[in-house]
Amino acid sequence: MRPPHEPPSYDESDPFDLPTWLGESEVTWEAERDLAVGHRVAGRLTGPGQEPLPCDLLAVDDAYPEPVAANALRVRAHQVWQYGEVLLAHDGDRALLVVPGSRIDTDLALEAVARLARAVGARPDSYGVRLRVRSGGG
Repeated sequence: MRPPHEPPSYDESDPFDLPTWLGESEVTWEAERDLAVGHRVAGRLTGPGQEPLPCDLLAVDDAYPEPVAANALRVRAHQVWQYGEVLLAHDGDRALLVVPGSRIDTDLALEAVARLARAVGARPDSYGVRLRVRSGGG
């Protein structure tokens, strides 16, 4: 008998551990693929003259066929979202903006990035989001 699936548990991060340029300059979060890829959208934060910072959006409520994150992380993501914040975690060298929901859509991506801006002390209007157009039909 195989043991039950252990969902990933990502470590929380402090926004103040991120590079200081995120709070000091114009920043763009760029998706690497279109938003239809599922519960995790790979992307990066870029700024003028700065090395891009890998940063993904992770919707933690997707549970089929297996949970995408440990229950404690999912609960924490919902708690901070209720207070107008976004949960910041990391997966290796990639930052994660952990959000409630099972899929990332345009509105959720915009809101998560705006909340990141506030978390690092920047004005949300100094941040932009660059999305990819869906390839193929559907």
